[in-house]
Amino acid sequence: MEHPVSFLYHPINKLLIALFGESSHRYQELMGLHEAGYWLPDHVVMAMLVAVLVAAVLIPTSRRLSIEKPGKLQQIFELLIVGLEDLIDDVVGHGFGKRFLTFIMGLAVFIFVGNIFGIFFFVQPPTANPSTTFALSITAFLFYNIVGIRDNGLFKYLKHFAGPLPLLAPLMIPIEIISHLARILSLALRLFGNIFGEHTATGIFFMMFPFLLPWPMMGLGIFGSLLQAFIFIMLTMAYLQGAVGAEDLVSWCPR
Repeated sequence: MEHPVSFLYHPINKLLIALFGESSHRYQELMGLHEAGYWLPDHVVMAMLVAVLVAAVLIPTSRRLSIEKPGKLQQIFELLIVGLEDLIDDVVGHGFGKRFLTFIMGLAVFIFVGNIFGIFFFVQPPTANPSTTFALSITAFLFYNIVGIRDNGLFKYLKHFAGPLPLLAPLMIPIEIISHLARILSLALRLFGNIFGEHTATGIFFMMFPFLLPWPMMGLGIFGSLLQAFIFIMLTMAYLQGAVGAEDLVSWCPR
């Protein structure tokens, strides 16, 4: 059975073939493409669509900002931004809201909009592909580690891997390294499993009961999309909190 693809998959790839010619066989194997000459997998096409849709909403809105007479869409965005900034302050620490707002909001918007595509069976959600979710989890992993190193310095940041007691350092260091690497797996597989399962279940129910279940399933899909985006950013913020506070976790090492 052929795996369903989104409605933009073939048009985008045919356009790229017309512009740049067919891709090489080695490139197709590397990207997991099954159609001869294609350039982009379906989940990459849908990720690009997410970026275009978000930009199509935000750019015109940003040009119509007004302090005296803010529009309804501007008021909604302001409430979301202030709420998320306060949430970051509560989870990561006071004063970090403005610093990490752009990154956390970028993750939240991309994941939520990407998840929403799972509501429509003819559209393949980018987050239903493990390549996308692993890219997101690796991005979060690199970000909080880079922040931790920049805030504390490389040596002070690495000290927290040793644990609270010097005697336990040989045991704690490999455990901490494994636990940090496992965060990549947990973030990626949790998001992928939930969205892929939801997308598959929606498709099955829609084929069985096309006129009975679409609206209830869409409501559940919107709730699930929001929930998974919230869980992802909450875990990312928790990891950020540990990274920026790494210097305080170990007191026995010389400063």
